[in-house]
Amino acid sequence: MSDRSLRGMRLGAQSMETESGVEPAPRQRVEYRCEDGERVFVTFAAEAEVPPVWVSKTGKEALLVDGEKPDTSNDKPVRTHWDMLLERRSIEELEVILQDRLDKLRERRGERAAS
Repeated sequence: MSDRSLRGMRLGAQSMETESGVEPAPRQRVEYRCEDGERVFVTFAAEAEVPPVWVSKTGKEALLVDGEKPDTSNDKPVRTHWDMLLERRSIEELEVILQDRLDKLRERRGERAAS
């Protein structure tokens, strides 16, 4: 082995620099509350824009304490796959397509068509 090899070190796994003289970035601790009273604390950078709503670890929506309630009047209603399908086809067309697919499936299985 070479005399210059480093023994007992995990190269790249640990920094050789110390933390002396290093100042952490300024932070702010923000409080959110759920409708059921659950309190959620989140730490942000001091210059970060604080969102008005935060989702807690339990999956509930929490609002910023002393903040304005977000305006949700412009939100679009959620469109499901079924809603989008009904925009393209009528119920009668869908029933015809369903019957056609069922007939083909029954033919493939060797059953006779149910009509």
